[in-house]
Amino acid sequence: MRSAKRVNIVSVKLVREAIILYKKRSIRSPQDAYELAKSFLEDKDREHFIVVSLDTKNQPVSINTCHIGSLNASIVSPREVMKSAILSSAASIMVFHNHPSGDTSPSQEDISVTSRLQEAGNLMGIELLDHLIIGDGKYLSLKEKRLYLKGVR
Repeated sequence: MRSAKRVNIVSVKLVREAIILYKKRSIRSPQDAYELAKSFLEDKDREHFIVVSLDTKNQPVSINTCHIGSLNASIVSPREVMKSAILSSAASIMVFHNHPSGDTSPSQEDISVTSRLQEAGNLMGIELLDHLIIGDGKYLSLKEKRLYLKGVR
């Protein structure tokens, strides 16, 4: 006879590490989004991927550094991106990453990851509003360039 399997009883919590004040209150454009995210991503020596969770009025409710990669790559999983969005009760998200080289040109992997995040978000009811790549004092919006958005609801 087999012994009983132990099953952990757990709780999942979002832990606030710090607070920032966002004077604009809501994000209405890629420029607004850039202004919020640039301090987290400019001057980094490796790629950082952050997720900003938003409420129904496009007001940021949380910012999460989801992944820190190497000089020119970052492996991003939809599961990790959506984790903080779910715990923040986000209606939508925006994602950002930097290119330490300063060149904001998107790679094919950047476009592919964005499409996967959009698909995952659509399944979960959390809309991906945009993905910005941040370089030396500039940004590129994948939404503005129409590089991933297909069948947006």
